[in-house]
Amino acid sequence: MSNDGSRREFLYIATGAMTTVGVGAAAWPFIDQMNPAADTLALASIEVDISGIAVGQSLTVMWRGKPVFIRHRSPAEIAEARAVPVDSLRDPQPDEARAPKPEWLIVVGVCTHLGCIPLGQKETDPKGDFGGYFCPCHGSHYDTAARVRQGPAPQNLPVPQYAFLTPTLVRIG
Repeated sequence: MSNDGSRREFLYIATGAMTTVGVGAAAWPFIDQMNPAADTLALASIEVDISGIAVGQSLTVMWRGKPVFIRHRSPAEIAEARAVPVDSLRDPQPDEARAPKPEWLIVVGVCTHLGCIPLGQKETDPKGDFGGYFCPCHGSHYDTAARVRQGPAPQNLPVPQYAFLTPTLVRIG
């Protein structure tokens, strides 16, 4: 009798183990599809040469499928951004926190209201009432530090993670 009991226990354990392996094998494709696509991982970080951007000019690059605005700010733009009382802002952030190197402003160029792309990168673009960026879709105005100052946007344009590798080469992401 004890022989039948141990055989039965073995069959139960073996069946349970095979069921677990089968469920895991069936579930793996569903779990794996939640990982980022290879093209997204490839663009997890980009390096941008900013040596050709003159003071007062901007460059737009694509990172993770979104435009990133890189602006070489003039001393007047920096002074204007730093003169704003932080407590008067809807999303209070000092300019120093948004642009550690004051002459370079790097932000994701997607309006925080409904995901439009604000104007202000080109010389001929309207820059809104505060000299930075303007979202014509719903009327959000951003200042020279890309902080929301007027309109429906709830937050400032986001600052991506970035680092200066050299004085003229920046890695975003």
